[in-house]
Amino acid sequence: MAALPFELAPVIAALPFVSFLIALLVGAFAPRLLPKGGAVPGILATAGSLALSVWAFVAVRGSSEGLYHDSITWVAGYGDAAFDLHFGVLLDPLSTMMLIIVSLVALLVHVFSLGYMNDEDETGLPRYYAGLGLFTASMLSFVFADNLLMAFMFFELVGLCSWLLIGFWFREEGPPSAAKKAFLVTRFGDYFFLVGVVGVFATFGTSMFVGSESFPVLAEEVLAGGAGAEVTTYLGLDPQAWFAVLGLLILGGAVGKSAQFPLHTWLPDAMEGPTPVSALIHAATMVAAGVYLVARIYGFYALLPQVLALIAFIGGFTALFAATMGVVKKEIKQVLAYSTISQYGYMMLGLGAGGYVAATFHLMTHAFFKALLFLGAGSVIIAMHHNENMWDMGGLKDKMPVTYYAFLSGSLALAGIVPFSGFWSKDEVLYEALVHGLNSPLLLGAYAMGLLAVFFTGFYTFRMVLLTFHGEPRSDTARDPHGVRWNVKLPLAVLGILAAVAGLVNMVPVQELTGVHLEFLHDWLDAGPEALSAHHYGDLLHDFAGYTAAELSSLAAGAVSLALALMGSGVAWILYTDPEPQEHTDRLGAVKTLWFNNYYQDEYQVWLAEGVTLPLARAADKFDQGVIDGVVDGVSSVSLFGGSRLKRIQTGVVSNYAFLLTTGLVVLLVAFGLMGGWF
Repeated sequence: MAALPFELAPVIAALPFVSFLIALLVGAFAPRLLPKGGAVPGILATAGSLALSVWAFVAVRGSSEGLYHDSITWVAGYGDAAFDLHFGVLLDPLSTMMLIIVSLVALLVHVFSLGYMNDEDETGLPRYYAGLGLFTASMLSFVFADNLLMAFMFFELVGLCSWLLIGFWFREEGPPSAAKKAFLVTRFGDYFFLVGVVGVFATFGTSMFVGSESFPVLAEEVLAGGAGAEVTTYLGLDPQAWFAVLGLLILGGAVGKSAQFPLHTWLPDAMEGPTPVSALIHAATMVAAGVYLVARIYGFYALLPQVLALIAFIGGFTALFAATMGVVKKEIKQVLAYSTISQYGYMMLGLGAGGYVAATFHLMTHAFFKALLFLGAGSVIIAMHHNENMWDMGGLKDKMPVTYYAFLSGSLALAGIVPFSGFWSKDEVLYEALVHGLNSPLLLGAYAMGLLAVFFTGFYTFRMVLLTFHGEPRSDTARDPHGVRWNVKLPLAVLGILAAVAGLVNMVPVQELTGVHLEFLHDWLDAGPEALSAHHYGDLLHDFAGYTAAELSSLAAGAVSLALALMGSGVAWILYTDPEPQEHTDRLGAVKTLWFNNYYQDEYQVWLAEGVTLPLARAADKFDQGVIDGVVDGVSSVSLFGGSRLKRIQTGVVSNYAFLLTTGLVVLLVAFGLMGGWF
């Protein structure tokens, strides 16, 4: 019986794919036969995926090997230098945990969509649910992929689905532009990812994640001087430097998908899509894919401490950079968008600091509380007749109690207030960064930026809560909001509970204080074999980087971050609890202008595209057409000219040919005669 859930693993992704086909085909040819426009097949499919994911989770936990791996050959290579391409399923502690997160959030988003999308016409709904189905199937396939090539393929399919869903309302002006921007910016990072995949194949002959022949294990053997050590240089670089290049190339895809600086600009614009799509994309799926990719091949990155330090610095900078912009936004979804960028920065900070478990812990808690906040924002948007401006809200606390208390739970988790889930995971990320940062100035700088971002997070979170739900109504819509149904309230209630209690799986400070073992997530992620063990990778990281674990209390580190979170929340409470609050951020003057315009990153990227890239492309085009094509065309024109002249003698008249033959013979005789007389 234990093998049964493993054998059914591909069905986890196949069920949402079937719902995609049903919504697409039935919606196109017989939309009246499709229940709720495709919502019912989608709900049943994601519920089935969730059940199978839980079953696989339990089976992995009960397995003596700690994982299940099955692979088939997709393309067989021939010859000594050839390599095989595989499709396979890898179920281990990390992937099964992520499968549950993705399928659960997808299920709740489908249910929520029943209430949010009920005004959509019968032709639009099948397209919407088809997109959700394909998106969910792609993300689930990416999660259990057992090799880098397969992961890349579904990584790209996730990006395609995001383009379809963000641009769902394509008849409006904003969504198509936002969808194209998301597609192009993330593709820029994916180009590096693709080159990295090719480089991994060229270097190791495989892209497998697991097993004695996987590329992380082969890389470790090369650096340790074992098997394969005869590969001393690659393109003139020693193995350590070349592996760092490969790691940075793959990181390009992760930076794009997880909206890290400087490829973060697509995510705020993606708010043009339906709010349930925002919850799915930004909480547990597409944006999580980059972080999950780094965690998936963490054994490779653990060999590259310099690359990890860079990852930590990018994460810490992004966490602070995005948090400052969230302080001044007026639209509720824009605040959550910059919050998402910031929180994924924390995850990158955790991974770069050697906190494999801490980063995946924050990945889990963030999926719950950020999905909750987006869906809560969707409930408010329904009540406000699709007005997203927080300055037109206020006074919704008593009119929408379920939404308010659920949203408050998610906000407390986001701000990092104890005992809500975000406190435990964010605290552990910062603790890992501090411990390892004591011996690395770059990591210490990343920790300082992450710590400062805690204050801004507390401020913008409770500024959002107070402007939305507290005070007096500031518009007619807020005085008489539209009601929401059970299909909106139920997902909020489920996620509200998870946002409050999910942190119980890993409470390191409480364990230090009480002595009671509360590191369940550490135990779970270390349950697999040594080749996948987080502690194994942590040991490698310390060995190669020369780190020494400092004796530092997690209680003290947690107290500092909690104090900053409370300070930020308290400042927001002081400034925005008036019945008619004022925009106090106006006092920031030019700083507010800078933050409100997103540090002019969009303008910078437009200038880079139009002022630098486009002129270079035009110059290259002129060189190609004028020089390269000119040489080729010149040679061909000579041939054409000569041919056009020679063809004139092909008249088809026998007497002309006889004359030419006679003339030619005479010329040859005269020439030979002259030559003979000369010699």
